[in-house]
Amino acid sequence: MNTSLVRVIALTVLALCGGGVFAASQKEAPVKPAHHRAKWMADGSYGVMVHYLLSPAGETLEAKTAELNRIIDAFDLDTFVKQFEESGADWLIFTIGQNTGYYNSSNSVTDRLIPGRTPKRDLVMEMAQRVKKLKKRFIVYFPAPLESPTPPDIQQAFGWNQEDQTHFFKRYHNCIRAYSEKFGSLCDGWWFDGCYDWISKGRWDWSDWIAPARAGNPNSIVALNDGAFCVAREKPVSPRQDYHAGEVHLLHKGQIVFGYPPEGGFKISRDGRLLYEENPAKLYMPKSQYIDGVQWHALVPMDSSFNAPTIPYSACHYSDEELLQFLRGCKSVKGAVTFNAPIDINGHIPAETAAQLKRIGKVVR
Repeated sequence: MNTSLVRVIALTVLALCGGGVFAASQKEAPVKPAHHRAKWMADGSYGVMVHYLLSPAGETLEAKTAELNRIIDAFDLDTFVKQFEESGADWLIFTIGQNTGYYNSSNSVTDRLIPGRTPKRDLVMEMAQRVKKLKKRFIVYFPAPLESPTPPDIQQAFGWNQEDQTHFFKRYHNCIRAYSEKFGSLCDGWWFDGCYDWISKGRWDWSDWIAPARAGNPNSIVALNDGAFCVAREKPVSPRQDYHAGEVHLLHKGQIVFGYPPEGGFKISRDGRLLYEENPAKLYMPKSQYIDGVQWHALVPMDSSFNAPTIPYSACHYSDEELLQFLRGCKSVKGAVTFNAPIDINGHIPAETAAQLKRIGKVVR
């Protein structure tokens, strides 16, 4: 969910072009709902996601590594887990890392290729263990590509090449496999970001990504994010993924704003319509549990934003009634919902957001 200009342009192009399922995925048969790995999402209440992404300060790699360890050591896991438990959510999506070059969990492949980028404290492992003690599900967030703005030395270490990704695939898939085998049954799923056609160019077989993600737990569910509802794409990237990434920019009157707002942003008319460049925004809600055999799922920013320059955090603050209206509408067709909440560097969800999640959880229960 990078907010760089590169991504803004890319997503806008995808929205204009309408996109399409990747060539490799077109040959794949949908998973039969009767044997669906993601059934527990439809049966559960809802999920919570946080983006805990670090860019440690320092003039040298050694200084940055030391700062990374200081920050991770100070993460208040007890408070965070308490906030999550009080939310009533049935699953948590937590970040291993994104495109900063630093990760919240050690990895045998990463630590060999780029030493000093993971902390001594394995925050993700500790998080998974605590979530499982609550008898909840745990999903990890991880980026798929190593495209800009990833630091050049990270791209080089993994062998990234826009035209020939042979070495990249081998190393990066081994990295995913190492995480999966380490977490084992503690990891119930993956949410891969950055699965854009402008990077894969239709040449990637997404089964090759799903296999290493399930190396440690064959029942792990996988989502592939290509911008989803943010760029007016309803269909999943591949029918072989288990649940839709479902990225949403904005809700309006309890429904998803379908599509990507222009750089000029949006405004609300006097009669309450959400406008993009003076045109009413298209609103969207699910009509069925599955699309191409993939569990319908929406990821909605709550007091946060996936593109703050265009959509400020304040625009993603909703009343309890609107969030419950949206949740009920999705659950009526057995769709799944995850709310993306903000988190500070100490591991705390802001008090107002945590209180609202707690209220919603009580109603849902």
